[in-house]
Amino acid sequence: MAVILTKYLAVNRSFQCISALPKTLLHHCRCLYEQGQSPKKGIREYFYYVDHQGQLFMDDARIKNFTSCFKEKDFLEFFYKRVKINNTGRYEKEFAFVSPCGREKNYIRCDDLPIVFTNVIENSTGGDELIFGYVGDRMSVPFQPEAICMVLESGRVYHPAEVKVGGVGLIKSALAIELSQFFGYEEGEDDTLNAPTTFEWKGTKYNLHNELLEKLRSR
Repeated sequence: MAVILTKYLAVNRSFQCISALPKTLLHHCRCLYEQGQSPKKGIREYFYYVDHQGQLFMDDARIKNFTSCFKEKDFLEFFYKRVKINNTGRYEKEFAFVSPCGREKNYIRCDDLPIVFTNVIENSTGGDELIFGYVGDRMSVPFQPEAICMVLESGRVYHPAEVKVGGVGLIKSALAIELSQFFGYEEGEDDTLNAPTTFEWKGTKYNLHNELLEKLRSR
């Protein structure tokens, strides 16, 4: 990981936190850090950003798009397998997640959540899994149709993830659009639509328990 970061830092020395944060917090964030800083002997700190498509960037990258995101699969797998809620006592408000690597601390800020599911695949036993991290089928969770959840206010769709990352992950917008055709709704008062109540998958209709809504509202 350190070799990859050294190559990146050789061409990007701005060390500014360019983001979609509110202006007041963005101004504060710009003064927080320098990439590769050492708060104490033997410790190095780096700062990352995950967008709503699940793409990973250095947080200070001026341009964040497909050309500037990390793509090396071994690095991405190594990084995402270690992601957890930031309880380090450092940068917890601005960088809510961290991917520790020995003496290297990699703090993560997100457009939404650090785990973004990009596709549904069928495994060797015929079960379905949601993959994430842009490493093919190296990282996945079992697909739980009854647990999928849509937030009406944003239109974003979520699915359970590991407890260490808060128990919830975002479904990438392109995949969410594909899955939206399987939602069933009940009309509310004045013919308004409530959140989806059912999800039909491979011939089975599941009643949605929407338990993730509480997790999302408590963030």
